[in-house]
Amino acid sequence: MLLNEALESLNIRPAGIYIDATFGRGGHSRAILKQLNAQGRLIAFDQDPEAVAFARKEFAGEPRLTIEHENFNQVADVVERYGLAGKIDGVLMDLGVSSPQLDDAERGFSFLRSGPLDMRMDTAHGETAREWLARVKPADLINVLKKYGEEKFARRIATAIVETREQREITETGDLAEIISNAIPVKEKHKHPATRSFQAIRIYINQELQAVEQGLKAAASVLAIGGRLSVISFHSLEDRIVKRFMRDLSSRPKLPPGLPVMDADIEVPYRLVGKPVTASREELDVNPRARSARLRVLERRL
Repeated sequence: MLLNEALESLNIRPAGIYIDATFGRGGHSRAILKQLNAQGRLIAFDQDPEAVAFARKEFAGEPRLTIEHENFNQVADVVERYGLAGKIDGVLMDLGVSSPQLDDAERGFSFLRSGPLDMRMDTAHGETAREWLARVKPADLINVLKKYGEEKFARRIATAIVETREQREITETGDLAEIISNAIPVKEKHKHPATRSFQAIRIYINQELQAVEQGLKAAASVLAIGGRLSVISFHSLEDRIVKRFMRDLSSRPKLPPGLPVMDADIEVPYRLVGKPVTASREELDVNPRARSARLRVLERRL
């Protein structure tokens, strides 16, 4: 999504060093590599074992690409290990769930196709959605649905889930989607009733917003002067974090009154590049999932 816009925002130099922090199935990586020469280098990250296995097979003969089985919040540690801190010319972060994860019912992200209630992006670690829903306290479930899904019927949904699990274990996404749908008294047009709840549970299970905050800091810290951080977000919770982070880094700090320092004397090490970019009508016609995508760009100046 926003492929051309993201590539343009990185201002790619053929011999530069770049990071694709969310490899997915390699669409962005493949496009970046096309703009690099033999001296260029790309380091890709993904916490999904299937994505990493795909990368190692698909790009087996590509010496310019290194794939790391890591969450993007580990970018700074990996870059430091390679001795490249402060030498990265661009980082691209494409937040959210990749299309292969959504389309594969076995991953447990989809409320449209029933499958095991998993929702982990890294299937090798952590608690599944099924395990969490079997033990979570009602008050905590309500809080997650409200905080991460902005779901106004959180209490009704949580009550329905708790009442159901007292009778039987909830193991399938289709079952969960039906429970949620039946609990909601008013349905939104053109939106599945389980959309917000599935988003909330997925974000909690994967600790996505915490990872975004950590990943943004890590990515900005490894940039070379003139290097850019380009971030594509898909929902308001992510975008607020990205917007606030970039605004804070690109703004002069507020100083206590009376200090003998002028605002003009304070150098700001980062700057915002342009305005937020959204998908074109042409892209939306081909890929409706891009309707909520938003691209923001930050550049290191000092």
